[in-house]
Amino acid sequence: MQTVKIVVTGPFSAGKTEFIRSVSEIDVVSTERKISAEAEKIKESTTVAMDFGRITVDAELVLYLFGTPGQRRFDFMWEILSEGMLGFIVMVDSVRPETFREARSILETFRAYAPTPYVVAANKQDLEDAWDLDDMRVALRLDPNVKFLPCVAHDKESVKKVLLELLYTILAEMESGNKA
Repeated sequence: MQTVKIVVTGPFSAGKTEFIRSVSEIDVVSTERKISAEAEKIKESTTVAMDFGRITVDAELVLYLFGTPGQRRFDFMWEILSEGMLGFIVMVDSVRPETFREARSILETFRAYAPTPYVVAANKQDLEDAWDLDDMRVALRLDPNVKFLPCVAHDKESVKKVLLELLYTILAEMESGNKA
């Protein structure tokens, strides 16, 4: 059996923990703590070290999902969590354009840690005020070749689609590397 480490990263409150919870076959190991009154307007707790979940794809493949903290003060965990990853997902909150710059910065940081395949997931696409994917791609300055996928983190099927696209991207890169 092969295990694959996938990191789920992105800004504060982008949906990383929910993403992992919606597909994990185990209870998610989470290091959430209550947060300040000001941040409470968005949510009540935040990940301070990591989230961990697991999903069995088939008899030969298990994914270990590691969610990063979204707040910069916990970014020391980012490099630690990136070690050994075969790919990563950057979650972006489609209704909070003020977080787009932070999402772009996190994407660049993880690309610097490891040149592994990645996809970007536009979370909360089910909400009325969600940005259009094409507009988000421009705002995030994403290369046209980057897979940019709609997502609803609390919807298991939506999360599976994002994970499958990342797996296809990893597989394609492994196959092209074998031909070189």
